[in-house]
Amino acid sequence: MMRKILPLLILLSLTAFAGCSKDEEPQRVSFANREVITAKQSAKEVNLRFAVGGMITPKEGLAYYKNFLDYISEKLGEPVSFVDRQDYADVNYMLESGDLDLAFVCSGPYVDGHQKFGLELLVAPYAFGGAVYHSYIIVNKHSPINSFAELRGKKFAFTDPLSNSGMLVPTYMLARINETPGSFFQDYVFAKTHDNAIKAVAQGLVDGAAVDSLIWEYLDHTNPEFTSKTRIIEKSPSYGIPPVVVTRAMAPQLKEKLRQIFLNADKDKKGREILNQMMIEKFIVPDDRAYDSVREMKSFLQERNSQR
Repeated sequence: MMRKILPLLILLSLTAFAGCSKDEEPQRVSFANREVITAKQSAKEVNLRFAVGGMITPKEGLAYYKNFLDYISEKLGEPVSFVDRQDYADVNYMLESGDLDLAFVCSGPYVDGHQKFGLELLVAPYAFGGAVYHSYIIVNKHSPINSFAELRGKKFAFTDPLSNSGMLVPTYMLARINETPGSFFQDYVFAKTHDNAIKAVAQGLVDGAAVDSLIWEYLDHTNPEFTSKTRIIEKSPSYGIPPVVVTRAMAPQLKEKLRQIFLNADKDKKGREILNQMMIEKFIVPDDRAYDSVREMKSFLQERNSQR
């Protein structure tokens, strides 16, 4: 039975959640008509379109990514447009249809896109001491809950339905104990972004949430207003960090030129300043095998669902 969308009034101007009762599936909301911002106006036709979603930085950090976009455009000698997308499925759809050329994507959508339409790794950020990240299970600072198991019968926030840290990991954790979100939680919602989920926990709107460690750490370092009101009760194993990907149709020469701009940004004064603002140490060339653990979780869940 198709689940209704339950609007929740989120304090401090949080966006609406897509709420879920126990026996229904969430509807996906498309953001396909959102704003496209062009980096440094040029008379040339825009020939590169770059999307940055909310999987590696909260909304407030996107300004630094726009600065980095200008940096790429300057080094490349070509205009580049910034495409604002928060919905992971929209980013993959646009990459597959040719409406995007490159993007920061979550690990789960990379795995899906690589299998479905040949999405390719370009580079990956090295941040907080590594090229990995985790799913953090968080609760309110004053909550008596100290383990994921104690969230049974509580209200929980996922982020995006395609998010690795915000959906796949906690769903996999439940499947390992023969549970589903519907059977385990009294109620659950989709916050759409990790910073929204953190705020919801901090404000007591939900009992717990699964969030991206990169975003929790970024906010805790730059603006701990809400992270300081939450507590990490469980940290998942490490997963390959959300990468920068390109479409298979991109010319090899352009792909390599872009890769070198990313890889050398930390060696350039201007590039290093922007990376510091993004809280990224440098970019590296990732190995596709770093995402095998994501594939294993997906396979486990697909096999389990086929047997139900």
